[in-house]
Amino acid sequence: MGRFLFVPYGSHGDVHPYVGIALELRARGHDVIFFVNGHFAPLIEGLGLKVELYGTDEDFRRQVADPDIWDPRKGFAAVMRGIEKGYLRFLYDKIQENYVKGQTVVAASVMALGARCAREKLGIPLASVDLQPVLFRSVHAPPRLPGIWWPKHAPHAYVRFIFWLSDIAFVDPMMCPMLNRFRAEIGLPPVKRVINGWWHSPDLVLALFPDWYAKPQPDWPPNVRCTGFPMYDEAGTTAMDAELEAFLAAGDAPLVFTPGTAHVFARGFFESAAAACKLLGKRGVLLTRHAQNIPASLPEGVRHFAYAPFSELLPRAAAFVHHGGMGSSAQGLKAGVPQLVWPLAHDQFDNAARLEALGVGGELRPKHFTPENIAAKLRGLLENPDVKKKAKELSKRLDAQTARAAAADALESLLAKKT
Repeated sequence: MGRFLFVPYGSHGDVHPYVGIALELRARGHDVIFFVNGHFAPLIEGLGLKVELYGTDEDFRRQVADPDIWDPRKGFAAVMRGIEKGYLRFLYDKIQENYVKGQTVVAASVMALGARCAREKLGIPLASVDLQPVLFRSVHAPPRLPGIWWPKHAPHAYVRFIFWLSDIAFVDPMMCPMLNRFRAEIGLPPVKRVINGWWHSPDLVLALFPDWYAKPQPDWPPNVRCTGFPMYDEAGTTAMDAELEAFLAAGDAPLVFTPGTAHVFARGFFESAAAACKLLGKRGVLLTRHAQNIPASLPEGVRHFAYAPFSELLPRAAAFVHHGGMGSSAQGLKAGVPQLVWPLAHDQFDNAARLEALGVGGELRPKHFTPENIAAKLRGLLENPDVKKKAKELSKRLDAQTARAAAADALESLLAKKT
């Protein structure tokens, strides 16, 4: 039996895939320990998995209430501020504390810099876990990043120069001071150009998406394993609201709207969504746990619900409108429905571009997210038979259990190789 230390970082969409893989490993007889913020403790502990907590639910809510985290140019800096506040030292110490030589593998987000340092200093086997293709740099297929425009067929030298410039002007000034202070404390030399290669583990890189969603490139790390989407959405744990079940059964397939589980500044998103439903004459489901974002008055046939497992809701939807997070995008693909993306920051622009390239989605930036534009975009997607056909074809290619098994196989092979 092995011991796997799981270190996700982010919102529910970032934590859920780890849960699916953890349940697969537990079924194989392994021990899994999650290092998570207290916001996710009820979910993890409710499944009978072990938890080491960093920070409280209040800390999490304070971070996602920072407007900068949803800004395309300030979002990365806001994430770094969250990491700096004790996260580095906590992870390093807790990984060392829970490490059993010959029996332990760490599976961690690339944002878990303390885990990467533990691998380097203590020799603890580490699998970097990349939920999103945007985390891989490539001159052959550069990711779509906030604030960076790539000309069509950009020369490789130009792409390398932009990566270098963004590192020395933007990324390293935010990451290196706090990272290198910590590295000095534990006796490691300084690093630079962190995301140009260092943050990926030399042991294993798990890409939790299929290779047809993002084709591995020649300049990706050589130890990348694409597993598919190991989707998990609390189905069987968090029940579908009975009122939502009744609503779905009472009429045509609705449009489903969500800005993501952590977004607390989405009043305008939902106002436009409700108005677009009225323009289209369509029923709508507005999903958010932050009820303050919902307009006081909604059109007939448009309802607000706090949460629903996407695997149960989306196959019964006409279309899915969301922020472009990887978890939401994957669930939309599995459901086989057209998707309209409202990207704000982080990986969302890249996911929007990939869904559009696959022929199953479209994009509306926040400044264009008006009822009229939403209605026009959705009408175009819903009335295009090629979109529906492609969405159904891709849906058939996805199987969460197969992806979980592939990820678990890779982690077990790392365990065997390092023992």
